[in-house]
Amino acid sequence: MRTKTKMIHGGITGDEQTGAVSVPIYQVSTYEQNSAGNPSGYEYSRTGNPTRHALESVVADLENGEAGFAFSSGMAAITSVMMLFESGDHVVMTDDVYGGTFRLMTKVLNRFHLEHDYVDTSKAEEVEAAIQPDTKALFIETPTNPLLKITDLKKMAEIAKKHDLLLIVDNTFATPHWQQPLDLGADIVLHSASKYIGGHSDLVAGLLAVNSNDLAEKIHFIQNSAGGILGPHDSWLLMRGIKTLGIRMEAIERNALKLAEFLQNHDKVSTVYYPGLTAHEGHEVAKRQATGFSGMISFDLGSGEEAEKVLSRLQYYTLAESLGAVESLISIPAKMTHASIPADRREELGITDGLIRVSVGIEDADDLIEDMEQALI
Repeated sequence: MRTKTKMIHGGITGDEQTGAVSVPIYQVSTYEQNSAGNPSGYEYSRTGNPTRHALESVVADLENGEAGFAFSSGMAAITSVMMLFESGDHVVMTDDVYGGTFRLMTKVLNRFHLEHDYVDTSKAEEVEAAIQPDTKALFIETPTNPLLKITDLKKMAEIAKKHDLLLIVDNTFATPHWQQPLDLGADIVLHSASKYIGGHSDLVAGLLAVNSNDLAEKIHFIQNSAGGILGPHDSWLLMRGIKTLGIRMEAIERNALKLAEFLQNHDKVSTVYYPGLTAHEGHEVAKRQATGFSGMISFDLGSGEEAEKVLSRLQYYTLAESLGAVESLISIPAKMTHASIPADRREELGITDGLIRVSVGIEDADDLIEDMEQALI
């Protein structure tokens, strides 16, 4: 079954009892038991809910995993994965990582002495050099947020296997429509499903899939114990979003390539970051490990003042946090999504005050380009 068909027919579909084509919303917290300690299937919705289970089953199918899990947010999913480790363990992480992940590691999990180092994971030699005796995992974003760096996942899988490490991949930007990290050797793949998978700016959710029953048991224990689960209504909304994920991603990518090419040729734009451009440093790796380049573009105008002026003139781009929606969203990472990263660290990474990040939507590409053109006067 190919990916777009899985989005419709994967996992649990419909309802056997009523014939409903759409999985019902089981808005329920507890379930009648046959006898004390003998539930008929479900016992309490933190542990398991039929609507959430249907979502989790299709996520497992889309990522070709053994099991899927749905959380209340992408950060809840990442936090749950980090709970696999113990005090004193060490994780090697992509340097150009989402600001929320950076904040979690440096302001919360550091209190529990979970150690980490940030490296440019697009350079395998830097990853090797960062591995310590107590390193337990590699945490990879590819493409990264917001500089769209590409990491070779097969190479990371080789390194992880060599050093007996877990390979964890944040697949939010690529989505399972374009990239399946578990097939490339990852152990855990996760998403902020608030983004492309939901796709309509109407929910907050996190998803992950694992490649083994052992990891599935561990993650389920953490999910049930910590309780960061996704509710049934948002689970239902997410399943609805998944059904159109493929056609949305294809429309978004077509628009993104046209906009990126326009920006690449504009005098006011100093740098464009989009893996679909042949000039992008990671273009060949991205083409090899994914079937598409998705819809995120970042570009630099040289100064925060110029970036603010452009944003103030735009009509069809919504200035907002988040990404992956049907409407085009635009932001200045240094002031928004990555403001929690210290200024000197942002400068080191190249997240300048003049960097603009665009999440391209499904509007008419010519309208998006004309709007950007009039803003870049």
